[in-house]
Amino acid sequence: MSKHVDFTPNGVCSRYIIFDLDDDNKIHGLNFIGGCPGNLKAISRLLEGADAAKTAKILRGNLCGNRGTSCADQLAIAIEGALSS
Repeated sequence: MSKHVDFTPNGVCSRYIIFDLDDDNKIHGLNFIGGCPGNLKAISRLLEGADAAKTAKILRGNLCGNRGTSCADQLAIAIEGALSS
């Protein structure tokens, strides 16, 4: 059974992160609402079908300016939360 995730990020320009995890914990339908459209659309395309745990490990700690986080880091947090629930 797949899992749908709606995540509200903190400290970044995007307002929502939405994605599904299939039974093999692969990412599908990733969509960022708000934020930098070109970059976030590219990230969404690159991560279609990607392994969720590997993705979170790669993206965790990626920072945007002096915010202390980024949209990619927030995605990692959302993925980690989905995998642990």
